[in-house]
Amino acid sequence: MIPKTNIFTTMKAMATPEKELLLNDLQPGERTIMELPFGGYLFLEHDVPFLIIYRNIPNDKATIRLARTGASYLVIGKDNFDYFREFIKELTEKMSALFGSFILMEIYSGPKESTQFIIRGPSHKLPVSLEVLRAELDKMESRRYGGQLITAKIEQTKQRQPETQQAFCSIEEIKECGGTFIGLEIPPVYRNPEGEVYPLYFRRFQNGFSKAVHKAVFEFIRVQTSSDIESFAALGRRKIHEEVFKIDRGLTEIESSFQFLLLVAPVNIQAMRECFFKSNFEKLLAYHYRLLPIDPDILKRKLYDLRIDEIDDPAISFLFDEKREEIDQQLTMLKERGSKNFFYRSVRLYQGLDKNIVKEAEMILSSISENTLQEKVKTLDAKAFANLAMEEFDFFRTQAPDYQCRVHIREDVNVMMVSRGELYLPEDYTLTDSEASALIQHEVGTHALTFYNGSQQPLTQLSQGLADYDPLQEGIAVLSEYLIGGLTGNRLRTLAGRVIAGEALLNGAEFKEVFHLLYVKHGFSKEPAFNITSRIFQGGGFLKDIIYLKGLVELRDYLRDGGNLEFLLAGKFALKHVPMIKDLTARGLLQPPKIKPRYLQQLDFKERMAKMRKGISLCEMV
Repeated sequence: MIPKTNIFTTMKAMATPEKELLLNDLQPGERTIMELPFGGYLFLEHDVPFLIIYRNIPNDKATIRLARTGASYLVIGKDNFDYFREFIKELTEKMSALFGSFILMEIYSGPKESTQFIIRGPSHKLPVSLEVLRAELDKMESRRYGGQLITAKIEQTKQRQPETQQAFCSIEEIKECGGTFIGLEIPPVYRNPEGEVYPLYFRRFQNGFSKAVHKAVFEFIRVQTSSDIESFAALGRRKIHEEVFKIDRGLTEIESSFQFLLLVAPVNIQAMRECFFKSNFEKLLAYHYRLLPIDPDILKRKLYDLRIDEIDDPAISFLFDEKREEIDQQLTMLKERGSKNFFYRSVRLYQGLDKNIVKEAEMILSSISENTLQEKVKTLDAKAFANLAMEEFDFFRTQAPDYQCRVHIREDVNVMMVSRGELYLPEDYTLTDSEASALIQHEVGTHALTFYNGSQQPLTQLSQGLADYDPLQEGIAVLSEYLIGGLTGNRLRTLAGRVIAGEALLNGAEFKEVFHLLYVKHGFSKEPAFNITSRIFQGGGFLKDIIYLKGLVELRDYLRDGGNLEFLLAGKFALKHVPMIKDLTARGLLQPPKIKPRYLQQLDFKERMAKMRKGISLCEMV
């Protein structure tokens, strides 16, 4: 038995020299991470007046992972119960001295047949917190299990543990130390009677459980402590485990080994255009593509060797799992270039078209006529545009001296694009001055900028792009054209034409049918009509181009509902990820954008943004 002296002094005697400084005082803004004697483990955020406690017991798979979703947790070893009793009392005294109070929650799994959460705590003293916990547990997404409904109830009892377990301290002892103790019995519905975990179900269960606990505890902290924590999200993990970084780098390494858009784009687009026009729109050459520099099957093997299922942070686990599925889809599409299967997977990857997006496109094409004069006054070539891009890079370097980007002018590229932060230009590219200012903000001020900002984040996936990030990226990019005053009627028509072409493709139309739909019915000149059509049919049917207008509409709705534009520039992610990105930012795992685009300094920026927030029609943006 450990004598009842200062437990931190006892720990110091047992600790290695490099740990000693962490044990004397709890310094604000720091954390203590250490193995404890007798098989224990402590992960303590000094700024969080909350601790999850878990007793390490045999045949209790996955429950410990629920404990590790909190910012601070304590794993109790199997031996020397008195040591941990004194440790908890000492820790509670120190934390309550800092914050005025300290909440401890012990979690443990209930009987095998249980389908109910049981919250054991002082409901008369914590009516709001415990009721929030009960309500949040009651509405977990994963609460329906095998036809049964998982429920939650509150028990007013002094016994916080099941009868089979010894209490660490009496309620009076914890109160004397300045703490509040809650017990939470968890129905082990995430494993079968033999103890094997259902991995997919557990992932959803873990996510819902962590949110429920953090929301309830935040109510306690907000009212009962002096903590300045501003959101329940800040109660989640604040440190990324090295294994998570390895998985992150693994995903990025796999995705970086091939350039999906470049490998889908044809290398003979100029010859195709020339032949199609010379034959009076009758003869179409076959698409030819670059040879694959990778073996998709080998990359898939590496992809599924990544142990994403073992990540205990629900938000990061979800984001990585979603990204793995997207990379899997892209690798399969590369194997199927030129086939109908490529098209089917493209539908799945870009999720088809909603009727409201098609209506927006039709309204644009019926309201705005093509300006053919604009097409005849293109005075800038690829080299001139490259020089403008370099000037924008210099602007970025005033905010981040380490910013670097290159421009590639190539004859085998059929469209301007940014890939991995680098700008690619077709050798024969020409454009007007107004188009140039708009596209600088589109390609450099959005795509290159978010690549750099994402590269400054701890997780490299924020530079590569989380799953389904494209619509938001392109929505911001087109919005930037409007904010700089460079969005033209022709440009908006092109985005609308891509949607119309995409809908026709989805309805089974062939290349020449789509071309004539744009050329004859919607009044496009032959060049833009061909460009839109050839892009939508590359690979075997590629729906990426529908996302530009789709992303702009979704972004307009987001801004109308009060969304923050600058927040979206921190990396490459989708609007659906905003709550998770906010969660990770609140926990200090992600950072705000390091560099910001030039259009934020425009004199009429506020005026234009005000119109967007009022829900301006797309036709009014030109």
